[in-house]
Amino acid sequence: MDKYSTLVNILDRIRFEAPKELLRYRAKPDDTEKLNQARSRALIHLYLKVSFGLLDFKEREKLVTDGSQDGGVDAYYINDIDKKIILIQSKFRANSANYENKEISLSELLKMDVDRISDGESTDEDGTEYNGKIKQLLRDLSEIPDIGRYSFEVIILANLKETKQSTLKKLTGGFPAQIFDFNRTYKDLVFPVVTGTFYNNSELCISLNLTNKSSSSARISYNVETEYKDCDITVVFVPTEEIGRILYKYKNSILKFNPRCFLELRSNDVNKDIYQTIINKKTNEFALFNNGITMLSDDTSFNERIGQKDKAQIVIENPQIINGGQTAFTLSRIFEEIAEGKRDKEIFNNKEVLLKIITFSKTASKDEEHKLRLIEAISKATNRQSQVSDADRRSNDKIQIDLQNELFDQFGIYYERKKGEYSDGVKDKYISRNQIIDREVLLRLAMACDGLAAQARRNSSKVIFQEDSFTKCLNSSDRAAEYFYAYLCHQHLGDLEKNMAEDKEDAYGTTSYGQAFRYGKYAVTSISVATCYIDKKSIDDVKQHVSSVLNLWLEFERYASEKPENSFYFRTYQDDETGTTTRDYNYDGYYKGRTLNADLNNYFKIKSN
Repeated sequence: MDKYSTLVNILDRIRFEAPKELLRYRAKPDDTEKLNQARSRALIHLYLKVSFGLLDFKEREKLVTDGSQDGGVDAYYINDIDKKIILIQSKFRANSANYENKEISLSELLKMDVDRISDGESTDEDGTEYNGKIKQLLRDLSEIPDIGRYSFEVIILANLKETKQSTLKKLTGGFPAQIFDFNRTYKDLVFPVVTGTFYNNSELCISLNLTNKSSSSARISYNVETEYKDCDITVVFVPTEEIGRILYKYKNSILKFNPRCFLELRSNDVNKDIYQTIINKKTNEFALFNNGITMLSDDTSFNERIGQKDKAQIVIENPQIINGGQTAFTLSRIFEEIAEGKRDKEIFNNKEVLLKIITFSKTASKDEEHKLRLIEAISKATNRQSQVSDADRRSNDKIQIDLQNELFDQFGIYYERKKGEYSDGVKDKYISRNQIIDREVLLRLAMACDGLAAQARRNSSKVIFQEDSFTKCLNSSDRAAEYFYAYLCHQHLGDLEKNMAEDKEDAYGTTSYGQAFRYGKYAVTSISVATCYIDKKSIDDVKQHVSSVLNLWLEFERYASEKPENSFYFRTYQDDETGTTTRDYNYDGYYKGRTLNADLNNYFKIKSN
């Protein structure tokens, strides 16, 4: 499934979130025009969901204005955090080629009455009344007390190439515009909704209300100078309910730098103890027992004077939890039980957790490369104290992030660097499991690409994710196409093996292909890459390449079994009583053994010559 197909699948899932009475979303598959209109509206829903965290369909639908007399505005959103009034225009195309190449016409943009709507006009230039949704927008604008602090912005969910911002402003009444072309839609809307990272980093702000009087006046602030840039550390006790609320809402969006994703955090015995302490204790032992949470921030402000007695507020910009994920996850589960009416909300009363906030200086926040290095170092250091595997600990390494981006951008495939990070996408049926590349499989395939077929099959998961092995195998995201080619080879071998299994007398196809399927899939993949892969175009011929290698496999195994160096794996025995000669073939050991890599290299080098 390509990226366009995934987008269509997501839009169709959104369409069927609509109440049954909203028939415009349930267009028949053969009615192309109405189906495109429905998907165009669903694309607006996707934008609102991902960009602003509007999870409820009805809440989003109230903001969709598309229809007759809409002033060229398909939807709107009033962003009270950034003080922006966003007006949206959306276009969807019926097939991948048109969606990725056809542009919205400038005449369609000219139909947007942004200037008239921003001036509060209730009619178009001809005096025709705008529809009820546009009038609701006007009422919403009139009720903003500090409207003078707000600015207008136009969002265009369509392709529009090589158009200067100055030209766009002329078309949008002088207001700035953002273009979500097909590439940006795939990257900033499709990928985040599949991974459950709904919010753009720059727009993610939270507030923590500190209801305990002693907490609101007892905080420690400390400035730390690092080799990259300086940081401020703030330590304060906050209500457990606030942490539960935050993670319940933001989930993976607030765990981008944590070695684990939201759903992976559930599989830990520590959670049971955290859970029981909150549920069974009426007093605040939790503050004593728990090590607390570490959170990153680009800007942190603390205000004790908010017009409410014994309360204070912390505002944290771009928060990210890098340590204490188990604690935050468990609190979010309790918060969810309260929201669903399964528990009394008083469970959280007077229970607090230690929160350490690391705030980057403005200079550090702008220096993205140094900032990411510092985050990676902090994350690894703070997570050494808990049981985090090397595979988890390396999930946020730059090479992993770059590979994930390259594999999605180039091939629409989802590399799972954090275990379970696509669980929401699979659960919501946005993608299927066969679109996901497992991190351990990819690392083994990277080893096969380097001619280390025996190690790819032999080494344990723990070994391959150790730093020396990991950094040796995964060293450049420029090899993403090569790794994907290897992945397709390995997948094709798996499919062939399943087909062979139907023959009960020769389940592994040994008659034709020896042990290629049973023990040699990494070896076959390694040789396919070494002898057939040239560049990205090679991906189109994976099946033919694998077939050409398989046709030589019986001959290769005969060659290997006759080499004296392999007598340990292929032994000949003679029965003293009968004189019968028997040969023992230990292919399981051979394909993990010390001679395999050299044998593959020597044999197929000879064949290629």
